Amino acid sequence: MTDSKYFTTTKKGEIFELKAELNSDKKEKKKEAVKKVIASMTVGKDVSALFPDVVNCMQTDNLELKKLVYLYLMNYAKSQPDMAIMAVNTFVKDCEDPNPLIRALAVRTMGCIRVDKITEYLCEPLRKCLKDEDPYVRKTAAVCVAKLHDINAQLVEDQGFLDTLKDLISDSNPMVVANAVAALSEIAESHPSSNLLDLNPQSINKLLTALNECTEWGQIFILDCLANYTPKDDREAQSICERVTPRLSHANSAVVLSAVKVLMKFMEMLSKDLDYYGTLLKKLAPPLVTLLSAEPELQYVALRNINLIVQKRPEILKHEMKVFFVKYNDPIYVKLEKLDIMIRLASQANIAQVLAELKEYATEVDVDFVRKAVRAIGRCAIKVEQSAERCVSTLLDLIQTKVNYVVQEAIVVIKDIFRKYPNKYESVIATLCENLDSLDEPEARAAMIWIVGEYAERIDNADELLESFLEGFHDESTQVQLQLLTAIVKLFLKKPTETQELVQQVLSLATQDSDNPDLRDRGYIYWRLLSTDPVAAKEVVLAEKPLISEETDLIEPTLLDELICYIGTLASVYHKPPSAFVEGGRGVVHKSLPPRTASNESTESPETAPAGAPSGEQPDVIPSQGDLLGDLLNLDLGPPVSGPPLATSSVQMGAVDLLGGGLDSLIGAPNFVTPPAATAPANLGAPMGSGLSDLFDLTSGVGALSGSYVAPKAIWLPAMKAKGLEILGTFTRQVGSISMDLQLTNKALQVMTDFAIQFNRNSFGLAPAAPLQVHAPLSPNQTVELSLPLSTVGSVMKMEPLNNLQVAVKNNIDVFYFSTLYPLHILFVEDGKMDRQVFLATWKDIPNENEAQFQIRDCPLNAEAVSSRLQSSNIFTVAKRTVEGQDMLYQSLKLTNGIWVLAELRIQPGNPSFTVSCP
Repeated sequence: MTDSKYFTTTKKGEIFELKAELNSDKKEKKKEAVKKVIASMTVGKDVSALFPDVVNCMQTDNLELKKLVYLYLMNYAKSQPDMAIMAVNTFVKDCEDPNPLIRALAVRTMGCIRVDKITEYLCEPLRKCLKDEDPYVRKTAAVCVAKLHDINAQLVEDQGFLDTLKDLISDSNPMVVANAVAALSEIAESHPSSNLLDLNPQSINKLLTALNECTEWGQIFILDCLANYTPKDDREAQSICERVTPRLSHANSAVVLSAVKVLMKFMEMLSKDLDYYGTLLKKLAPPLVTLLSAEPELQYVALRNINLIVQKRPEILKHEMKVFFVKYNDPIYVKLEKLDIMIRLASQANIAQVLAELKEYATEVDVDFVRKAVRAIGRCAIKVEQSAERCVSTLLDLIQTKVNYVVQEAIVVIKDIFRKYPNKYESVIATLCENLDSLDEPEARAAMIWIVGEYAERIDNADELLESFLEGFHDESTQVQLQLLTAIVKLFLKKPTETQELVQQVLSLATQDSDNPDLRDRGYIYWRLLSTDPVAAKEVVLAEKPLISEETDLIEPTLLDELICYIGTLASVYHKPPSAFVEGGRGVVHKSLPPRTASNESTESPETAPAGAPSGEQPDVIPSQGDLLGDLLNLDLGPPVSGPPLATSSVQMGAVDLLGGGLDSLIGAPNFVTPPAATAPANLGAPMGSGLSDLFDLTSGVGALSGSYVAPKAIWLPAMKAKGLEILGTFTRQVGSISMDLQLTNKALQVMTDFAIQFNRNSFGLAPAAPLQVHAPLSPNQTVELSLPLSTVGSVMKMEPLNNLQVAVKNNIDVFYFSTLYPLHILFVEDGKMDRQVFLATWKDIPNENEAQFQIRDCPLNAEAVSSRLQSSNIFTVAKRTVEGQDMLYQSLKLTNGIWVLAELRIQPGNPSFTVSCP
């Protein structure tokens, strides 16, 4: 009879009967009773009352009964810690049993009982088991060390178990080695800085020897450990790759992916000129293809990993396109992933079969899949220029099917094709216009409206078409309304005489009848542009569009390199680093690929980017001079004009405008106390640093030559947002000159050159006074520090907040934008001390209601020290007096644009809080 009989009983008074049976003299009856207890525990009944009776059953030679009792102990020891101590003697005794299975069972159970009182008794038995003659006991004890470390890390370190664990890496038994590596890796994850796995060529050799002989899970632990090692040179990397390659033919998919991870990482160090490099590429393809013959869930995991591998090294699978063709019985999640990889592998050599396959998919019954297939055809057109015509022809054939959702997706992707290849395929517009009435999805309607507006001069009845959309303007989605507004304005700029009434109608609908702030704002901008300066409107609205890139969905290079180090883990399925989804401090160590060799610069496939192709041949996706954003930041990025400023300086731009918000907007009231994090834009790493607290050196900083406060460098542009370029910076004023001190770090895998910088218009006309001088190419992992002199003769525009500075930095990779807040004291000039009489007269002329007060807290300085500190930042004490025990300092400063600021500082001796009054 099977053990299912133990789960069928529902008798009352069962606990009492079990208690009697557990204390029976007959061994068989006792064993049956324990089985019943375990069955009750399994289905959720509380049998903790039987704890002492079950513990008494431990004194037995029967291995099966002992296992059952240990199972009960593991479950209830936490709720009955005092009773659990009763079992300690038996544990200790079992650890010296002649049977190695019992010794291992005892030490395993002691490790699983997470009770602090028991852990101190565990140390001696564990020490003996770690040096046991039987390898089964040693490998069990190795895992027990990791469990004990999780309960009491300090105890493990004090008892020297970590050193014993390191010694086990040299054990003669491969399973002991694998478990020791697993335990050390587990401990190292919770203590990233401990450097427990101090790998060297000798220990790596031992791991590789054990790799061939241990079980599949042991192999995974060893391979994951190897992936964390960085070889000292390409010869060692090749040697490790040669010894790991046989794992690619393993039946377990986890072992295969772990081996792929090691090889992908070490290939970075191999020269592409080596014969072995080409051999390795060929060896990597078959195991990845084999993974796609597994069940759908495994296929999906394999496909997500292959997606990363193809982005990093497309040449591995460039000849294996057919295995990614979709099967009729594939689940939708597998189909979509295969589709994505097909597009990544598409090249001029295989585009014909890819397009034939995609066209077939577009006639499937699964609507979501059909939509993705149609989009994929568009992506192929954008990626492989030689195939664009064939793709457009395929899309037109699909439009002729008149299947509603197919037509709509086709129109959306044709819009992108028009953007990629202007003035090439516009002949198809007539066919698109025929299907106008069938469009009911917002994205398709918006795409069609964009096409009509963009090519209005080629469409005779463009005004009628747009007017038909306008009839139900308020029922449209926001996306369609915004597109319709822009399209009609474009139409008006191209055909002003015929469409004046239409543009007035849409502007009225957008500004007067709409509740949507985005739509209203855009309507007002267009209205004012058209009414004040039609030429400027034409330049803005009809600006030349930047080319779209075919690989907009590629993972950012630094993130991709990190994800390659996590192949075969959850991170490779999510396509996110562990830090994005693992809570707490465990498992969030940032990994990166080893530095590549000089001859291994390109990771592109021969079809997508020939190794010798200069970077200039890549599609230009930088906004052109005509683009609105390009105009805004003047992205020609040439050297700044060094000639004398024009007569219309920043003072003439209107001092009143700059001080429109009163002195609080100039000095920034929130900065007198610690500013809340929400006051700075999200992408700013720097503290605002413009308050007087900073001038008193209340925050950490360094002194410049003139003694002026300098904030420590902060991250202005993180590497993750700038394709590997990290920028730290701060501002200084030294002897009348303003500088931006920068630290540029290249965290990408390619050399960076051709640096240039430009500022947007800002409140005080700050602009570079010289080009950005990076004298040598910036190699990977290299950092350069430089100082950029600034002038205040640039264009002026009031910013919010007043000291906001928008910056564009260009290099050979792309243009990157960020904004930062500069401290206002860099604008305080050296001749800012006002004459006493002038100060008094000016102070009296300002109405009392204009006065604003601020608090400076935690400043343990007296009046003389405060005056001296402020003078070093060009805030001058004009007069000082004492009133009712308070020191009153009257101060003046002058900004670079000629504006004077007056202030009164009240200091109560012994009180660390000051009051500042600005009239």
